[in-house]
Amino acid sequence: MTILLTGAAGFIGYHVAEALLARGERVVGVDDLNPYYDVGLKEARLARLLARDGFTFRRLDIADRAAMADLIAAFPAISRIVHLAAQAGVRHSLVDPYAYVSANVMGHLVILEIARRLSRLDHLVYASSSSVYGANQALPFTESDRVDQPTSLYAATKRADELMSAAYGHLFGLPQSGLRFFTVYGPWGRPDMAYFAFAEAIAAGEPITVYGDGRLKRDFTYIDDIVAGVLGCLDRPPPAGAPPRLFNIGNHRSEAVTRLIALLEAGLGRRAIIRLAPTPRADVAETFAAIDALAALTGYAPKTPLDEGIPRFLAWFRDWQTTGKKNRTKGS
Repeated sequence: MTILLTGAAGFIGYHVAEALLARGERVVGVDDLNPYYDVGLKEARLARLLARDGFTFRRLDIADRAAMADLIAAFPAISRIVHLAAQAGVRHSLVDPYAYVSANVMGHLVILEIARRLSRLDHLVYASSSSVYGANQALPFTESDRVDQPTSLYAATKRADELMSAAYGHLFGLPQSGLRFFTVYGPWGRPDMAYFAFAEAIAAGEPITVYGDGRLKRDFTYIDDIVAGVLGCLDRPPPAGAPPRLFNIGNHRSEAVTRLIALLEAGLGRRAIIRLAPTPRADVAETFAAIDALAALTGYAPKTPLDEGIPRFLAWFRDWQTTGKKNRTKGS
C-alpha cells in the first residue's frame, strides 16, 4: 500500500511514518521544513526516515497546488493519505496569522482537491485539534459539543478544515476521518511545546514562565498512544457514502501543568525557577478528551500515564542534548 504522509518531518508525522514503514507500507513523505522551530531537529527526524526502505521524500509546500498535482501524478498508486502538515502553535497565530491561513486552510483545501482525484483513494485521515473546543466549559470535551467559539486563529483554521472536509464529503463522497489531537508529547517532540521548553530551561538553570498561577490543565497524550490511534483509524475507512467522521484522540485524563513541572524536576534533578504570568487570551483553562468514539471504532486505549511518558521523553532529551545536537553541529 502506498500512503501519502504530509508533515513527515514533524513530530507526529515522523512517528507515524516509522510505524507505517515498520509494517511494510510504502510512504511518500512531504514536508516544507519551515523554520517555525529548529529545522535541525526536523532534518534529524527526516534523516532517520530516509535510511528506511520504503520511504520517499519530497520537500514541498502543501499549499503549492502545482507541486502537489505533480506529486500525485508521480505516485498514482496512493490509496491513503495521512494529512498532518500544518502551521502549529496557538500563540504564534497572533504573530503570523497569514502563515496559518496559507498552511492550514489553503493547504487543507489542496489536499482535499488532490484526494478527490486519486482514483484508488479509500481513506483520508487528517489532523484537527482540541483547540476547536475553544471556550467550552463542559468537560470532558466530546465530539458532539458546539465548536463555534474559537479562542485563537489556529483553532479557527482547524475548524475551517473540518467544515471543508464535511463539504467535500457531501459533494464528492470523499472518505475522511478527522482527528482532534490533544496535547501530544514524547521523544523527538516539538521544542515550542511546554514540556520540551520547560525541560530545556530547567536543565540550563533558566526560568520558566507558568501561566495562570499554574492552574492550567491539559490532557497530555504520549506519542506511542497517538500513533496507535492514528493507525487504528487509518485502517478502518468509513463505509462508502458515509459522511466524514470526527474523533478526539487524547489520554482521557486532565492533569495540572504543575504536575508536569514536578515530573520534569524529578527527572532532571533540578528545581524549576518559576515566573508566573497571566494566561494568554488564546489559551484555555483545561482540556480533557472523551475518547469513547475512537475506542468503539478501533479499540483505542491509551497506555502511558504522564509519570511514565515524561521519563521516556527525558531519556531521549538527554541524548539529544549531548549527542544529537553535537552530531548535527559536526555535520553542518
